[in-house]
Amino acid sequence: MITPLQTALTARGYTDLTPVQEAVTDPELVGADLLVSAQTGSGKTVGFGLALGPTLLGDEPLFQIADAPLALVIAPTRELAMQVKRELGWLYGETGVVMASCVGGMDMRDERRALSRGAHIVVATPGRLRDHIMRGSIDLTAIRGVVLDEADEMLDLGFREDLEFILGNCPESRRTLMFSATVPAQIAKLAKTYQKDAIRIATTSGEKQHADITYQAMTVANHDAENAIINILRFHEAPNAIVFCNTRAMVNRVTTRLSNRGFPVVALSGELTQSERTNALQAMRDGRARVCVATDVAARGIDLPNLDLVVHAELPSNHETLLHRSGRTGRAGRKGTSALIVTAKVRGKANRILKGAQVDAEWIDAPSADDVRMQDEARLMDDPMWTDPITEGEGDMVAKLAKEFSADQLAAALLRIHGLRHTSPEHLSDVKSSEKAPKTFVPFGPSTWFSVTGGRDQGVEVRRLLPIVCNAGDITKDDIGAIRIVGDMSYVELKTEAVAGFLQNIGDAMQIEGGAKMTQLDGVPDAANQPKPRFEGKPGGKPKRDYGDKPKRDYGDKPKRDYGDKPKRDFGDKPKRGFADAPKPAGKPSAKKVWDPDTAPAPKPRNDAAPIDWNDTSTPKPRKPKPGAKPKGKPGGKKPFAKAPSTLEKAMQDGSVSAPKKPRHKLDSAPGAPKKAKWNSKKNQARRAAAGQGGAQPPKRKG
Repeated sequence: MITPLQTALTARGYTDLTPVQEAVTDPELVGADLLVSAQTGSGKTVGFGLALGPTLLGDEPLFQIADAPLALVIAPTRELAMQVKRELGWLYGETGVVMASCVGGMDMRDERRALSRGAHIVVATPGRLRDHIMRGSIDLTAIRGVVLDEADEMLDLGFREDLEFILGNCPESRRTLMFSATVPAQIAKLAKTYQKDAIRIATTSGEKQHADITYQAMTVANHDAENAIINILRFHEAPNAIVFCNTRAMVNRVTTRLSNRGFPVVALSGELTQSERTNALQAMRDGRARVCVATDVAARGIDLPNLDLVVHAELPSNHETLLHRSGRTGRAGRKGTSALIVTAKVRGKANRILKGAQVDAEWIDAPSADDVRMQDEARLMDDPMWTDPITEGEGDMVAKLAKEFSADQLAAALLRIHGLRHTSPEHLSDVKSSEKAPKTFVPFGPSTWFSVTGGRDQGVEVRRLLPIVCNAGDITKDDIGAIRIVGDMSYVELKTEAVAGFLQNIGDAMQIEGGAKMTQLDGVPDAANQPKPRFEGKPGGKPKRDYGDKPKRDYGDKPKRDYGDKPKRDFGDKPKRGFADAPKPAGKPSAKKVWDPDTAPAPKPRNDAAPIDWNDTSTPKPRKPKPGAKPKGKPGGKKPFAKAPSTLEKAMQDGSVSAPKKPRHKLDSAPGAPKKAKWNSKKNQARRAAAGQGGAQPPKRKG
């Protein structure tokens, strides 16, 4: 390994390399094209950074002066590209590397200036890099290595044409490294086209995914999904957590809910600008925020420090998305938890996704409010502040508090302060009680029948009779069994145990609302044993017609009519009807015209005049009319488009009206007469007097 890279790894705290890093840094693979598949969080970024070292530096420990780029690293998303730039920045920090980025959403002019100044490694997204190539902003003639990070995701996002364009413009002598979580058929085809004898490296295990991640499927009621998010975050109290949603609208809704409950939360979705997304991730890294609510745009390659919890507020669409979401935690040997919120409506989908991802999830109930409080008590008792020694700056205040307050008061104050720092948990409904239990048949038991005056003929309906009986006898609908309504009478069945209270409340008159009278029967009425008639309860309805035991019509063994083979109709020698010999109707001329020299019009006379010689300049030639010119009038004739005289002008021509006088300021002076001098100032008075236009005029009065 190159010495500056080894120094950077040691300073970063690396003692052992991950399996994928060891595989790509094998000395036998130096200079070879690689197709690497490894699960998320396995250190692929540092892996291809180490693999590019010999290709870019060779035997030299430092880079030369930056000029044309030597390596391209292409990532599917902006966040992943910026993260790769940071990782390679500290890895190659001792080599004097100059790095540049070409990422969508950033100022393209700044990127062009950075490329013109020179760079050794360029990290880019496919679309923006293609724009720079087409504009001639980047020189790819010196490229030695190309890395495609998360190649399968780039194909899923529709970057296949961009990748083919970029690789087609790179030198053929380059080294191409492809890193992907999975290797589908499209990746294999792309590798076969743009790689030379690529060596396949697979460090993923097909038996179990994400050994460092604990999967939990938490069952909640349908209306408690958002409340469960709050309890899960409070139960774990992770330094950093991500809550994944499927839509931007859900991201905004959950972010607002968590912010109102006091969580330091940021949002990450495609509708945000690049600067807003960068600030959100930086807030998570700085510790200003602990919860990030994001769509799947953050499911690829994002590495946040101390990310111990991933919450799936909504189930992903497939098992691959589940693995990429959960892969944000449990990275580089750390432990993590991936919690799926599963309601009764999506339980089947959750089982299919977990089975496709080949993970074993623990099915538990979401943390209740009591579970969160117990976890808070355990964290409070295990806090190291109980065992830390008292510092000198705290001694005076500790003695003052101990002297002023009792131990109980100090403990109560500590609990209150601890409660203010954490939001209270939500009360969740019992999953079993919230689900609708299937209806089961329960026997009604001993009963007593009552008759009510008024039936179908009087417009009595069950939906109106039931509340009247319940209100009159102060009973519930559970105490009433069957209700039968016939022509002029209705019958109601009551539980025997409720009859005594019913009779006491209804009174001796046995009357209910509307003046109907009820009577207790000794047995079961005949109407109770009859089937419920059709249209019962509707005024004017008729029962279903009873046909009795009328037998069906018996056709016996009468055979069906045999039509045999009906012969076709024979028309004999009768000719078919036609119009060949029919005479043409009179008055209609023939369609074909015959030329007759006697009736034909005479031909137009030919113009035998000599043609005009336009090259002869001795005689004037008639002007050729311009195309589109207006026709001119005949000599001496009326001009075309002449304006018609107005009524006043006609009257003046007839002499019936004299011409109007012109105002003085419009009168023309006589020929040769001097022009009138204007009265501009006192200096013109002498000039006016000399011209015979009068002496000086008095000045105008003011005011």
